[in-house]
Amino acid sequence: MKIKSLLCFSIGLLSVFIVIAQVKEDFEEDNISVKSECIEISSVWRVNNFFQLQNTITGNNELITSANFFQFHLIEDNLVRPYFSDTIPSSYELVINEMMLDPIPIVGLPNLEWIELKNTTKHVIYLKGCRIGDASGQSGPMPNFNLLPDSLVILCSSNAKAVMSLLGPTISVTSFPSLDNISGQLILKNSRNEIIHSVSYLDSWYQNPLKKQGGWTLEMIDSHNPCSGGNNWKASIDNSGGTPGKKNSVEALNADQSKPKLLRAFALDSLKLVLVFDEPIDSMKAAIKENYLVDGGIGIPLSASAVAPIFDRVMINLATPLIRNKVYTLTVASVPDCVGNTIAKSNSTTQVGLSELALQSDVVINEILFNPIPSATDYVEIYNRSNKILDLRQLSIANRNNVGAISNLEQLSFERNLIFPQDFKVITASAEMVKSNYIVLNKEAFIEIESMPSFNDDKGTVIILNAQGEVTDELAYNEKWHFKLIDNFEGVALERVNYNAATQSAENWHSAASAVGYGTPTYKNSQYHIIEGLLGEMRLSPEIFSPDNDGQDDFATMDYRFTEPGYVANITIFNSMGRPIKYLQKNTLCGTTGSFRWDGLGEKNQQLTVGVYIIFTEIFNLKGIKKQFKNEIVLARRNSY
Repeated sequence: MKIKSLLCFSIGLLSVFIVIAQVKEDFEEDNISVKSECIEISSVWRVNNFFQLQNTITGNNELITSANFFQFHLIEDNLVRPYFSDTIPSSYELVINEMMLDPIPIVGLPNLEWIELKNTTKHVIYLKGCRIGDASGQSGPMPNFNLLPDSLVILCSSNAKAVMSLLGPTISVTSFPSLDNISGQLILKNSRNEIIHSVSYLDSWYQNPLKKQGGWTLEMIDSHNPCSGGNNWKASIDNSGGTPGKKNSVEALNADQSKPKLLRAFALDSLKLVLVFDEPIDSMKAAIKENYLVDGGIGIPLSASAVAPIFDRVMINLATPLIRNKVYTLTVASVPDCVGNTIAKSNSTTQVGLSELALQSDVVINEILFNPIPSATDYVEIYNRSNKILDLRQLSIANRNNVGAISNLEQLSFERNLIFPQDFKVITASAEMVKSNYIVLNKEAFIEIESMPSFNDDKGTVIILNAQGEVTDELAYNEKWHFKLIDNFEGVALERVNYNAATQSAENWHSAASAVGYGTPTYKNSQYHIIEGLLGEMRLSPEIFSPDNDGQDDFATMDYRFTEPGYVANITIFNSMGRPIKYLQKNTLCGTTGSFRWDGLGEKNQQLTVGVYIIFTEIFNLKGIKKQFKNEIVLARRNSY
């Protein structure tokens, strides 16, 4: 038998009933008068013990012509009565549960943008006056609508409502926000203009390179964990591309058990600081000023407040101003995330201070991977060798084109992000790809930019510029600078040997050690070497070296420091039989300080036998001053190549 839905009301409209019944020649039901007052319902959805019905009601009835939806509570097996609520949703009671950001190419759902809302509570909530918005504005108010416990409603533009209504309960608003495909922010407010949920999304949340191209929705995994960002969202696995008005295809238990982390902080001025957390935090607890402490005589701030709409930032106002060129430590205590996990001591401190403009050589190129393996990507590591606090927002990376002009300029950050003295930062298009291929000691030291300048596998140029467009450092690299006995340079980074030596010097670069996986992104280079305590002499170190690229004594270094410029050096290496096997330097003009390096290879870049070698150095200047040095060194070998 066919099932039919009827909406029936009594005279005076004092009561409204729904009857779900088999169609019979004679239809009667106790207490129901089924005559001309009955209107057929076009669609019925059952949610737990609730029915949700849709129909465009027409007629003279003023009480029911203003709305297209009604919720009815089950009384008996097939008899229901209307259920109305005036409960306004509070934080996370109504959440954004699914988003169709890019409906093209069509997989199975209409070519329309929409979002889905979910009632996460056990009571009915009233949606009238709620609004959806983004960073640029907000929609008109939502209509009269009672959303049942643990139930869903599709929200879209007025033009999309008719089509989306065929898929599930649907309401529309004026000025529905345009949903950005790659990244964006959605803000849900109740009728009191309070933010009750917000989502700042990225297309990486799809976790699927095909689906992020379009036609698939982003679904929340666990609606009771609304603040975990990308960890709680992924692409729909429903064959139609999404589940509007239905249970999410990826729905699963995904409780937030992670404590919030303080990622960084920056100063807006000498009296205002902004703290950045890795997830939204409890805005009430975040406003307690005693939860924050700045050292260096600053103390507890005057006030604190969480920054809407995401609430993953806190602004604090200081009573004592910060001093320029001073690094402060900021500590946070007793601040929980939105589900109550309190920040751990190990993740509660960061540095902060007033930033300055980077000048030439303040920040230098320290390491570069320009020929990655297929599963990796290029990266450039920079190092702050100055005593200044620098702002990455005021730095850019670039290369040079075929005619030598600066090209492919990319700003490192679009918000304040500090690099402190003696800190490393790694610039790349994909931090995850670098992390998966190299040992990383500081996961927060990455700067992801949308598009890295291209760096050729054989040679190219890397440039760092400041906010004035001035070059702070530039490197024209060449793959010939790699250790000669490495058979394949793919995946091997070039490391700077000395921060203070000239950038554009082949002697100041070496292949990263095999012992560290051929790269040291975010930490001190495996081939780092610095001149110490040498004055008016030349010093050789180490006394025993093993040129096997394992990161331990891979080359011999001759450091010099002279009292005046103008010295010329000749360096020849002899074997134990007294035969010259390498002319390391010929009439090389020296600076007042510097170094020369021997990689353990012969004149034709051949591998030498282990044993004792003599390094004979002669220096002279135009004043006729001459001096000779003779140093013994042992060439040993630990590994094969």
